[in-house]
Amino acid sequence: MLLNTLPTFYQGKRIFLTGHTGFKGSWLLDTLHLLKATVKGYSLAPITNPNLYDMIQGDSKCESVIADILEREKLQKEMADFQPDIVFHLAAQPLVRLSYDIPQETFAVNALGTANVLDAVRFLEKPCAVVIITTDKVYENKEWIFAYRENDALGGYDPYSASKACAEIVTQAYTSSFFNPNAHAKHQKGIATARAGNVIGGGDWSKDRIIPDIIKALTAQKPIIIRNPNALRPWQHVIEPIMGYLMLGMRLYEQPTKFWGAWNFGPSLYDNLSVETVAQIAINTWGSGEYEIMQLENAPHEANLLKLDTNKTTSLLDWRGEMDFIQAIEETIAWFCNHL
Repeated sequence: MLLNTLPTFYQGKRIFLTGHTGFKGSWLLDTLHLLKATVKGYSLAPITNPNLYDMIQGDSKCESVIADILEREKLQKEMADFQPDIVFHLAAQPLVRLSYDIPQETFAVNALGTANVLDAVRFLEKPCAVVIITTDKVYENKEWIFAYRENDALGGYDPYSASKACAEIVTQAYTSSFFNPNAHAKHQKGIATARAGNVIGGGDWSKDRIIPDIIKALTAQKPIIIRNPNALRPWQHVIEPIMGYLMLGMRLYEQPTKFWGAWNFGPSLYDNLSVETVAQIAINTWGSGEYEIMQLENAPHEANLLKLDTNKTTSLLDWRGEMDFIQAIEETIAWFCNHL
C-alpha cells in the first residue's frame, strides 16, 4: 500500500477543501494537518452542537472561509487567490431523510455546488487534481445481491441519492468538455470522483444517522430506535475512505490521465451488516443498553441492500480497508466514551 508515501507527498501541498467543517471534512482536515499540508477550507459554519470541527480546533489548522458553495463568484475568487495543487470537494447536503424535506436545496447544493467547484477549477492556470466526493448511493439501486462497479448505471430513488448521481453526471460533463484526459497537456487538470459507503466514526452528531442515534440513546439510558432492522449497508470507519481520498488525490496529481474517473471505496463484502446487527454490536461494546424496532407508517423510502465492488480501487490504486466492522464500531464507541 502507498500510505507510507503520503507524508512526503502532502507536506507543503496546497489543498482547497470544501465542507471542511463537517464530520468527514473535519477528519480530512485533521489528517492533512498531520501531513503538514497547507489547507484552505470553504464551507458553511458547523451545524451541530457539539461538532468535531471545533473539537479539533479547526480554525488553527487551516485558512477557514465560511461561505456557501452556491456563491459562485465568491468560491471562484477564494480558489483563484489560493491557487491549490489539489481540491477535495466534500461540501454537500449529506442526509437522505432530510432530502425529502428540502429536495430543491439538496439538488442545488449537491449538483449545482459541484458545477461551481469545477467551474472555479476551470479558471486555474496551473496543474491541479480534483477529487469530488459523492456516495455509494449514486447507483441505480436494484436491491440485488451483486456489488456495484464504477461503470454501472447511475440513478437515485430519493432526492439525496439522485442529487449525488447528478453531481457525478456534472463531473462527467465537465471532464469531457473542459478537462478531457486526451487534452491534459493543455488544461493540466485531473478529475476523479470517490464513491464511499456508509461511514462511522467519532465526532458524528448528525441527525438520522445510526451511530449518533445509538450514542444519544445509550447516554440517555433509553432504547435505541431502529427503523429498518434488516437494511444492509457497507459500513466502514471514516479513516478508511479518508486514506483512500488522500491516495487518490496523490495518484491523480502524479498521473492524471491514468487515475481520472470514478472510484469505489468500501469495506469487505463481509462487512455489509444489518442495522440491527450494528445496534447489537454497539450495545455489546458499550456494555449495556437495548433496542426497539419501530417501523413507522408512511416513512420515506430508504434502500435495504447496497454493496460496492472495490476491485478497481484495490487493483489500480492499491487501497483496501484495514479494519473489519467489529474493529470499526469498537473504535467509534471508544471515541465517544473518551469524549464523554
